[in-house]
Amino acid sequence: MTTYVLVHGSFQGGWIWQPTASILRAEGHTVYVPTLDGCAERKVNLRAGITVSSVAQELADALFYEDLSDIVLVGTSSGGLVVEKTAVLVRDRIERLVFLDALVPQPGESVGDIVERPPGAVPYETTEFTRGPSRDAFENGLFSELKGDTKAWALDRATPHPIGLSDQQPGELDAFWDQSWAAKVIYCTESANPPESHQRRTADRLSAEWVEMTAGHYPMLTHPEETARLL
Repeated sequence: MTTYVLVHGSFQGGWIWQPTASILRAEGHTVYVPTLDGCAERKVNLRAGITVSSVAQELADALFYEDLSDIVLVGTSSGGLVVEKTAVLVRDRIERLVFLDALVPQPGESVGDIVERPPGAVPYETTEFTRGPSRDAFENGLFSELKGDTKAWALDRATPHPIGLSDQQPGELDAFWDQSWAAKVIYCTESANPPESHQRRTADRLSAEWVEMTAGHYPMLTHPEETARLL
């Protein structure tokens, strides 16, 4: 059986993985779904100093204390940044990486260089420590692919994202690209971001397995069986 560590993206928490994690666990796998510092139920920890490096170090420490090895480390959306940093910190614990419709910036590249926002898009609301869309923008934009009870459930759990986790600092992730990795890139064909061009660059640079999935940006909710199979 396999040990999976599933890293969520922006405005989410470990909760986003519930349907997929349940399937993997039912098959006998060990599955961890950490909520990153300052996100979801950990929003009470919001403060200055939460960064990609700080949450990656926390995750690396958790893997150490849990004595986890031969891990399949999975990142979705902006969780790809955290996977990049964490993988370098715990390389000897990694079996392979999976980037599920994920942002994986290369040296000299920022999230702002990658994400394609449509003209006239409503700017995110910002506070001292967070940024994120309004509930209306979630309902009619980011979560528009979700339906019924799943959509209502996700809307009740979405939270603004810590500013320091929305992008990396210059050079922060460069060490990831100095190494080779066993990796898979899963591109969701109905998702606008991250664009296909970015995800193909990721796969090409890593010599990763390329898989296309007919789904939007939240396949772990809309297509949990297929997501579990592809992971």
